[in-house]
Amino acid sequence: MPSIDVVIEEARRRLKRLTPEQAAQEHARGALLVDTRSSEQRTRDGEIPDALVIDRTVIEWRLDPTSASRIDRARGYDVRVIVICAEGYSSSLAAASLLDLGLVNATDVIGGFEAWKAAGLPVRR
Repeated sequence: MPSIDVVIEEARRRLKRLTPEQAAQEHARGALLVDTRSSEQRTRDGEIPDALVIDRTVIEWRLDPTSASRIDRARGYDVRVIVICAEGYSSSLAAASLLDLGLVNATDVIGGFEAWKAAGLPVRR
């Protein structure tokens, strides 16, 4: 049985992961930046302005274009989705899961929110 480290490594091999700066640039051009951190983490550490907050437990249902529970912006399989979590681990798994659903432009942020904050990118408290 593979360990979680192997599963994450396999997921990341399928992704073209972004630095926080690249993610911020794409987000400014209209990509969906999806923050999957818990409300406690967002309250404690801050939020990314204009990021879409979707709980990790429902991300597939909210972004699958065929789902009755999808968000309005999830209208096609080519939507650019950039997932961010606290440190860039669960976001890799989420992005790979979105690829499995056919969302061909899904990826995540290397280092997650911690790297975003360390890069001096916008954070709202």
